[in-house]
Amino acid sequence: MNSGKKSVYSGATAALLTQHGKERVILPVLDTALGCRIERVSGFDTDTLGTFTRDIPRLGTQLEAARKKARIGMELSGLPLGLASEGSFGPDPFTGTFSWNTEMIVWIDDTLGIEVVGVASGSASFSHVLTATWDEAERFGLQAGFPEHHLVARPQGEEDPRIRKGIASWMELEAVFIWALAESTNGRVFIETDVRAHANPARMERIGQAAQDLARRLCTLCPICDAPGFQIMERIPGLLCADCGAPTREIRADIHRCVRCNHQVRVERPERVAQADRCDFCNP
Repeated sequence: MNSGKKSVYSGATAALLTQHGKERVILPVLDTALGCRIERVSGFDTDTLGTFTRDIPRLGTQLEAARKKARIGMELSGLPLGLASEGSFGPDPFTGTFSWNTEMIVWIDDTLGIEVVGVASGSASFSHVLTATWDEAERFGLQAGFPEHHLVARPQGEEDPRIRKGIASWMELEAVFIWALAESTNGRVFIETDVRAHANPARMERIGQAAQDLARRLCTLCPICDAPGFQIMERIPGLLCADCGAPTREIRADIHRCVRCNHQVRVERPERVAQADRCDFCNP
């Protein structure tokens, strides 16, 4: 496999549709790795495709939303190359007890007819509180990393349509809290982390990591057709248990496949056996 030393996009221009400052962490990565120019596209309100504050629901999957953004950017710019990112938040996949952020950046190349996706995930700065007191609101802000991480507030509860976004100072937060409390019929104010990219440094860092993953994939070329994006597409379980020799659910090999010609290579993992505590027979 050819990795990290060559880019087919040197000197090319790709459209990036964003209105939340994501170019700050995407452009430097792709410029260095690919030698291409990223053209930021404006003139379209990406919030119409869905918001994290639930006032506009996102239709379709995370990947479909990123793909749609990229396509809109390509149409507006007239370029055959486009990229866009989309994030998601939910419980962590290990314990389900803390917030987890997954970022995807999709790269579409209509000249080669390929799509490559970079992904990064990890713990998130995304929390909320329903409170009647300023003291509790202030404590929440400190715990949420405010004011570096901006906040959102609304009266009564999380679905109230009266919303104030992008709160970025203590003076502003206190003023919004007083307003929301006066508007509330239950004497409560709902405050949550603003997870729009420009308002959430932790999420912005994750987007940068997804850009790095995308760059690695685009710099890995197919050994047959030289298309970028030769990557792991499938993982094969069945690593044998060190104690009993039975197959486990641990990964024994990866399937690398070309996104253009579908050439694939099976690569065995360096681990020869799985520990007994990973075996369903030895450790049911």
